[in-house]
Amino acid sequence: MARNGLDRREHRHAARDQRTPDGPAPEKCQGRDQRGRLERDLRIRGRAGLVSREGDPLHACDAQQLPLHQVLRDDRKSDHAQQLLEDHLRVTDPSSSAHPGRLATTLSYYGAFIGLGLVLASLGPTLPGLAELTGAPLNALSSIFVARSAGYLTGVLLGGRFFDRYAGNALMAGMLSLMAICMALVPLSPSILPLIALLYALGFGEGSVDAGGNTLLVWLYPTGLGPWMNGLHFAFGIGSFIGPLIIAEILAREGSVMSAYWVLAALLVPFILFVGSLRSPQIADHVDSHAETISEHRFTIILVAALLFSAVGIEVGYGNWIYTYAVTLELASPESAAGLTSAYWGAFTVGRLLGIPLAARTPPPAILLLCFAGTIVASVAILLYPESVTVLWVCTCLAGLAVAPMFATVVSLAERRMPISGRVTGWFFVGSSAGGMSIPFIIGQLFEPVSPAWTFNIVLAVVFVGLVVLVIFNRYATEDTRG
Repeated sequence: MARNGLDRREHRHAARDQRTPDGPAPEKCQGRDQRGRLERDLRIRGRAGLVSREGDPLHACDAQQLPLHQVLRDDRKSDHAQQLLEDHLRVTDPSSSAHPGRLATTLSYYGAFIGLGLVLASLGPTLPGLAELTGAPLNALSSIFVARSAGYLTGVLLGGRFFDRYAGNALMAGMLSLMAICMALVPLSPSILPLIALLYALGFGEGSVDAGGNTLLVWLYPTGLGPWMNGLHFAFGIGSFIGPLIIAEILAREGSVMSAYWVLAALLVPFILFVGSLRSPQIADHVDSHAETISEHRFTIILVAALLFSAVGIEVGYGNWIYTYAVTLELASPESAAGLTSAYWGAFTVGRLLGIPLAARTPPPAILLLCFAGTIVASVAILLYPESVTVLWVCTCLAGLAVAPMFATVVSLAERRMPISGRVTGWFFVGSSAGGMSIPFIIGQLFEPVSPAWTFNIVLAVVFVGLVVLVIFNRYATEDTRG
């Protein structure tokens, strides 16, 4: 195995060395978003022994004119090349018979993310009921949010590595099962300490499913990922939207959080059976050298994590504080403010649906610019017209639409620039987790001591950070792919 890894590295360097000095530069004939795929093709050529032939089209322009599969078919002398051809077509051809269940597998991941959304949205509406069950005050129960976030971070880091080594669908089913068990046990907790332990385990399962689902979908769609990735996060939006509605209906009928948690746990069972019954995608070829991947693309990983920090920070900061903002400034009653929050998340879900066709036609950087622009317009309008209820409602819906495609678009952008593994995805999600924890906290520290308007000042500051990172990414991240 060590020798195979060495051979791969030697061939990869040989592929680079064969580029003649006077060959055309990649950026003259390729968009920056295509370089990651070009590099992967060149690596496959190197492993197939196709880099030393006279006239082999290793220059970027030649590679664009002559597809990899044609080069491999022309090299009849290499059995290894033929095997690589079959492997390459198996993972890139949507109609390939080697992926007869790809659509079903995709739908199973969508189902898993509906379940993830159901669970993630359950804690807030049931918090008063959990306080009553455990006998703990609400301020003490705030520790369960920390435990859940810590478990999520552990899940994206450790769980992401598991997906690099083991069958992905079985792991997804296992982590969904862990989530279902924790959900069933949460209302049985006699005190806050067991509840903290359960929420940590629940967060671990959520983080693993989140990182694993994104990674597996990247492996399932090496090309044309954008719409499918947006569909995955639209599925999450569906779950997070209907979860509170299910809980509200159960609480209205029975008044018991125990029944609500058990119903949500039961709803996970079909998703567990569905994803567990299907064949897992093949682990990506570059995963066996993930340490080298991380070192080669360290700067890109940092930039992607920073973009996800901004995306999730904006999403959660706005969504978590718009209710309190409206009530504090007496722009809405508690009931109306709850409707305002629902409008935000409803627009968010619609935005993720609209992101599917948008991703099929628009480059990721352009989508991110549209998202940032929409968020800026919404936030500035609320700051300019702080007493207008109409502006608040319209701009809240606009903000929900604008932030919705950000997360999936950043992941798609990363996939175009570098190989994706479970471990790499885990590091991406460290950035998103940091944004989800820190931005709402910062808003909370300034909300009462300074002004509620700082909710949108902080959002605008995070948008500015995201724009700066995007500019740096487009300018410098591609240098990483040539290392």
